[in-house]
Amino acid sequence: MNRVTLFSICASAGFLLYILEMVRRRKLREEYSILWLFGSALILVLSLKKDWLDILAHAVGIVYPPSFLFLVGILFILLILIHFSIAISKLHHMNKKMAQEIALLKMAPPGNRDETVDPTA
Repeated sequence: MNRVTLFSICASAGFLLYILEMVRRRKLREEYSILWLFGSALILVLSLKKDWLDILAHAVGIVYPPSFLFLVGILFILLILIHFSIAISKLHHMNKKMAQEIALLKMAPPGNRDETVDPTA
């Protein structure tokens, strides 16, 4: 086992345990951890199964198989960035809608305000 393989196994296993610990401590929500867990588990499996790594790397046209691990990592980071962009866009839309509803409530005369406004409506 060479140094690159040992490093990738240790790094991916450590990262996998770190993500699980952050979910356990409720510092990372489960819905956001799925991609992180899947990506680090895939890199761990490819690090442990050198023949799978060689087959996939050569199928893609990569001569040095550990470089394929970096490619997989970069692709997962791109997926996570897209996932976070979607979440941020949704939150921006919800924030804008809430600000508009608050502005409408502030503009309404005091006698016309319904004090039991349903926040889910």
